[in-house]
Amino acid sequence: MNVTNDFSNLQRKVEVYKEILKNTEIYRQRWRDGLKTEIREHLTEIAAATGLQGQIDEREELDNLGAVIFNLGTVKSGMSHEVAENIRRDLIKQNGSLIYQQLFNGKILVLINYPFIENYGQPAPPKTIGIYRPEELKAPFYVRHLETFVQEVTHWEDYDDDDNGGAKAHQQIGFHANFDGPQ
Repeated sequence: MNVTNDFSNLQRKVEVYKEILKNTEIYRQRWRDGLKTEIREHLTEIAAATGLQGQIDEREELDNLGAVIFNLGTVKSGMSHEVAENIRRDLIKQNGSLIYQQLFNGKILVLINYPFIENYGQPAPPKTIGIYRPEELKAPFYVRHLETFVQEVTHWEDYDDDDNGGAKAHQQIGFHANFDGPQ
């Protein structure tokens, strides 16, 4: 067997691997030492300052996979269906949530759960805002995350086919629009 003793490339990869494992432990400890509390405090402060009503919950069912959730609540959707004569059942609407979820490696996944109405189609898949190392989450990020969240939820609430998912409302289509340039 012909093995060279030049392990420098492998050695660099081993060092990177060890560093990542060490960072995972540091990130997890940072969550326990106060990051989840900081997230909760920032969200509470920003919501109060802007009049955004919501509830903040913490989830810790599994160690090192905790979450802080800013939830806009649950309401009657305004739609109902008949269960029996003179008996109607309201469809419930989840108003959406902004989630800060600790990942397996201690980094923080920030995502939006869109509103949805039970028994009315399928919920939209969550939108990932980003994945952050704990030290990257600074005060301006929370404002930006809440802005994105409110914008996405507002877009969901105001949905119509003119908007086309955020594209220009009256985008030209057809041969001339595609080949002759802008009109």
